[in-house]
Amino acid sequence: MRSRIEDVAAVAGVSIKTVSRVLNHEPNVREETRERVLAAVTRLGYKPNLSARSLAGQRSYALALVYNNPSRNYLMEIQNGMLEACHAHHYNLILGPVGIGRRTLPDLSALFENSRPDGVVLIPPLTDDAVVLAYLEENEIPFASIAPRHPEGIIGVRMDETTAVVELIGHLVKQGHRRIGHIKGPRAHGACQWRLAGYRQALRDAGIEYDPSLVVNGQFSFESGIEAANALLDLPEPPTAIFAANDDMAAAVFRVAGQRGLRVPRDLSVCGFDDTPIAGHIYPALTTVRQPTDTMGRIATEQLIERIRSSGAGSMVTVDHAVLVRESTHAPRRR
Repeated sequence: MRSRIEDVAAVAGVSIKTVSRVLNHEPNVREETRERVLAAVTRLGYKPNLSARSLAGQRSYALALVYNNPSRNYLMEIQNGMLEACHAHHYNLILGPVGIGRRTLPDLSALFENSRPDGVVLIPPLTDDAVVLAYLEENEIPFASIAPRHPEGIIGVRMDETTAVVELIGHLVKQGHRRIGHIKGPRAHGACQWRLAGYRQALRDAGIEYDPSLVVNGQFSFESGIEAANALLDLPEPPTAIFAANDDMAAAVFRVAGQRGLRVPRDLSVCGFDDTPIAGHIYPALTTVRQPTDTMGRIATEQLIERIRSSGAGSMVTVDHAVLVRESTHAPRRR
């Protein structure tokens, strides 16, 4: 038979209310009592009944990941981190894709009418979408943001992406590259601005003049990376290295280079950003910035749960980055 909360209370020698407070990670429970309750939970194999919790507390005990980001690898990493936190705190996770433009608000409204999540985690570019933010604030819906452009006064998680790119481009400069192409992300995406700023700052630091012809638009998708890579390699004097603003677009550069008979890194150095699984799956392995995306998903979820449990709780957490130098970058070949 399935263990009940009453069974846990009896084994631990505490009240049902105390068991509930421990399971909901509420404060002001003595550590000895908390350990006794958790030991009883483990011994009995007790699992909270989410439906009963919802009815008792007027909560759904579900969180939503709201997104319209086209990068599947990035989305999957965020989702994995959120699932880890949801599992630890006995929440369910709902995926809430929303359309762009006129579809954003209807899709968002339908999510809350149908699923009624207790709060949402936003990923770029929705972290800075005025329509989305206004809807959440007007309806007093708790939310946490991943990599918001304006982190002041909100909770979630971020990383210093500009500094990370300065270090990455600095690596290319040290190898001897002077013509470095850049494939940007979508203009509305905060990462597009931060990574472009890092690219330009690194060029200034190296005394290299910024050349706008070496910067082309992308959409963080593999398909957009194909078009952008072709544009850069069609230049009369193509770059010796290309920095794509995410790993999906960097993988597209590999594809285009191969189609043109160019070898990475002998003929063209390539680097990306995020260190999603594709960075290690392609050959040669991709030089990139390690953004701990799964960790960021977990942290944002934990901050959101804190806010749901106590108004005013939660914070904006800054995580570290790392530049991972792999086989896709090398000193430029003389032409």
